[in-house]
Amino acid sequence: MSEDSPRQIPCWTCFPQIQVRRAIAATVPPLAVIAGILATPPPASAISPSDPLERIAFGSCCNQKRSQVIWPAIAALRPQLFLFLGDNIYGDSEDMNVLRAKYDELNANPGYAALRAICPVLATWDDHDYGANDAGAEFSQRDPSQKLFLKAFNIPKDRGPWQRPGVYDAYSFGPKGRRVQIILLDTRYFRGPLLKFGPGQSRKLGPYQENPNPSSSMLGEAQWRWLEAQLKEPADLRLIGSSIQVLPVDSNWERWQNLPHERAKLLDLLRQTPGEPIVLLSGDRHLGELMRYEISPGRFLHEATSSGLSHAGGGQESEPNRFRTGLMFRELNFGTLEIDWSGPKPRCTLAIRDVSGKVVRTVTTADQ
Repeated sequence: MSEDSPRQIPCWTCFPQIQVRRAIAATVPPLAVIAGILATPPPASAISPSDPLERIAFGSCCNQKRSQVIWPAIAALRPQLFLFLGDNIYGDSEDMNVLRAKYDELNANPGYAALRAICPVLATWDDHDYGANDAGAEFSQRDPSQKLFLKAFNIPKDRGPWQRPGVYDAYSFGPKGRRVQIILLDTRYFRGPLLKFGPGQSRKLGPYQENPNPSSSMLGEAQWRWLEAQLKEPADLRLIGSSIQVLPVDSNWERWQNLPHERAKLLDLLRQTPGEPIVLLSGDRHLGELMRYEISPGRFLHEATSSGLSHAGGGQESEPNRFRTGLMFRELNFGTLEIDWSGPKPRCTLAIRDVSGKVVRTVTTADQ
């Protein structure tokens, strides 16, 4: 096909709480010849707002320079959605041209493009795609970085993140009785200072101690208000994506417990949310693990961490985590969540899968 030949490309139209594909004819140059422009191939598939979700995949930590052999295994499972939970590229730069080029590398990857051809991708960011290791609100380029992120993931201009600071967003899928709400948090744009260990202090399990300063926020006031409102929306199952881990308290890497008052605030908010199941999905750690926490008597909160898509080996085999079920998995991995709607309440099967798609860790949520 010549560069001037017309070809079908998919276009996304924003309907209430979901983006639905239209195929339109357009004349565009191939991705490789769009020099100096953020080259974002639009997703090539769609899911109707009325379709109940039964299988999603998720993952994090994808270095665009590394081999990405895991994408075919994800695509082979035919997920209805893929959730990118941060470190979607390793940008690590205040130069937006550098970040733009790295997003272009990701979008040009054949395996990733093949996945986008069969399912939509929803995303939030972590520190490396935000622009700096472990960065928060102090990052000077957070606003231009946000605009690049929204373009890279083809977020429609009428979605919330185009109208206000932060990439957080929420989506709903399925009819009443089988409605899934997906909430993607932004743990970077508003995050206050972390507190590092001082000289001579133990840092075997990470560099950060708990910062008890109540003025240091994880989400910022506006995002907290938004989250409270979202948790009042009708749903039969809620999935909450956080780029960093929520439940763990026993290590000192980046996690919600770095700001313990913010973790407590989140868990209190979830505890007050009506009794529909809530599942946390997270990334960042370059390992996979499944966790369970009794948030109130007889009611359990599950968290699945999946990281990384291009490189792994984080943590230590002996690293404690009082909420972990089974063992951590320290090789390349992605996660899946399968939903069984046959009972009075949805049952979720969470799995960590290896580079071939084989299940290596799994848990099914109890009736709640």
